Amino acid sequence: MHAFEILADPVRRRIVELLAGGEQAAGDVGAVIQSEFGISQPAVSQHLRVLRENGFASVRAAGARRLYAVDAAPLQQVDRWLEPYRRFWLQRLDALEFEVARGTRARRTSPSTTDPKGNIT
Repeated sequence: MHAFEILADPVRRRIVELLAGGEQAAGDVGAVIQSEFGISQPAVSQHLRVLRENGFASVRAAGARRLYAVDAAPLQQVDRWLEPYRRFWLQRLDALEFEVARGTRARRTSPSTTDPKGNIT
């Protein structure tokens, strides 16, 4: 499976988000996913298996628990694939940063007043 096929599924994306915060027990991941998506424990296990088999997650045994962690290698491949396209949004982010800074300077230099409803003008 291609990385984008794996990440196209919202459940798997959410699992990767959870694991990005650090290693987690399968049961803890399952509880969050079941509550957010309303799917069964076996369905969560299937998504974890897909992530594991495609290199997005690793698992280790700790007694009876299975601890999952994100594996960055496939995400680095996605990052490399996206590199040529960053210019499309970096220009816009730079422009947004400029406008925010300009607006902040304008608010600091102009006296603010309030209208009858209490809105700052």
